[in-house]
Amino acid sequence: MKRLLNCAFIASSTLRSSLSLFKIPSSTPFKMSSENSPSIYPELTVYDMDACLWDQEMYTMNALPDRKVMGDLNGRGEGVIGVMSGGDKISLHKGSLVSLQEHYDGKYPGMKIAMASSADTPFAEKVGRASLKMLEVVPGVTVWDILMRDWDGVDVNQIGRQPPLSSNKSKTHFPFLREKTGIRYDRMLFFDDCNWGDHCLMVEQNCREVDTGKGPVTVRTPNGLGEKEWRLGLKLYAQRNGD
Repeated sequence: MKRLLNCAFIASSTLRSSLSLFKIPSSTPFKMSSENSPSIYPELTVYDMDACLWDQEMYTMNALPDRKVMGDLNGRGEGVIGVMSGGDKISLHKGSLVSLQEHYDGKYPGMKIAMASSADTPFAEKVGRASLKMLEVVPGVTVWDILMRDWDGVDVNQIGRQPPLSSNKSKTHFPFLREKTGIRYDRMLFFDDCNWGDHCLMVEQNCREVDTGKGPVTVRTPNGLGEKEWRLGLKLYAQRNGD
């Protein structure tokens, strides 16, 4: 009888251990940020990609990037400063590179980053994702590497407009970012070129917290994200949330 009880105990323990490996993950893998004590730095900086993060529109590209262009990474050494999609070179704007380097260095405690792009077609999305995995921030570290570092390997980025996404970032991309990251709208900073529609205005109007009535701080970058726009975004966020 003692032997049978021991066997039953072992079997039960093994079953519990096996079941623990197959727990269904929460739709919000990260803890929701508190409404109290906002930092002077955003908890989440969100970049539009086309004509904002970098200098090209992915829907105009006709090939997946397959060649790297080497050069100086803002004084940090030689790395991948561009990728070739057919005859077109895709490169980060200066402010994008500076912001990503400063984030990589840990200059803004508590801040993470994500992408919100309404790339027109599935192929445009593929070109964009491939470019993120090739363009470097510092030698040997890609934009994608930093995105994965921030979120422990979880892809929280909202790229494209295929369902469940749409062309309206305020209705799909940002609600999904809030759900997946656990970060409140009023803890976000958003950059978008707004050349094909005022995504900044739509996000400001439609993505607000009930308790504060505030949404993301937004900055328009019609000529791409420059260092000036990056500094402006940080300043505006600190002025509003750093009281």
